[in-house]
Amino acid sequence: MNKTQNFSALLSAASRVVFLTGAGISTASGLSDFRGKEGLEKRKSPVPYETLLSIDFFRRDPETFYKYYKDFLIVGDAKPNVAHKKIAALGEKATVVTQNIDGLHQLAGSKNVIEVHGTTLSYSCVKCRASYPESYVKTAPGVPKCACGGILRPDIVFYGEMLDDNKVSQAVRAIRQCDLLVVVGSSLVVYPAAGLVRYKKPEAKLVIVNYDPTPYDSYADLVIHDDISAVFGAL
Repeated sequence: MNKTQNFSALLSAASRVVFLTGAGISTASGLSDFRGKEGLEKRKSPVPYETLLSIDFFRRDPETFYKYYKDFLIVGDAKPNVAHKKIAALGEKATVVTQNIDGLHQLAGSKNVIEVHGTTLSYSCVKCRASYPESYVKTAPGVPKCACGGILRPDIVFYGEMLDDNKVSQAVRAIRQCDLLVVVGSSLVVYPAAGLVRYKKPEAKLVIVNYDPTPYDSYADLVIHDDISAVFGAL
């Protein structure tokens, strides 16, 4: 039995599966990850991406933030790929805990999705908290503004902000209850999200599907270092 067949057997045998997904699952949809060979941190930008995506920088220089953000982080016409679709096909059996902000899991049809880092598909006014869709921001010149004059911010978790306690609690609960945890396209180096792996119960299986090695590989029952679309396409 090869690794993909082993993975398929584990999925079939599991009654509750949690997929912990990172940026690597969306690269086949045309979106860049951060740390891969073509990742955003390799691209030229006025300041390091972790600074650009910090709440302090957003407040200090929203013009530069939005120039970078509109160029690289708005999803645009990206569509779910085979990995998103295969996960969605598992239905209620699967819960997705994602570090991604692109909304592609929901677009693929997944119902149980916990977005621990928020989403780029909605925006809130920093003054009145009014909500706006992505379509408004994409067409707004420069820094998008609310009708009240306040600046709009994406509903994401910036560097320097805490994760939503409710979403983290949901993620921890799902991982504690699953009998199979599958990490897909995550380097497992960004905390606190990467630390969610530790909440897996001892008897639950751990599978890691990622192109590059992760710090948790030695703890996994199955590790597949390969193209994510190829792996899921072969299931």
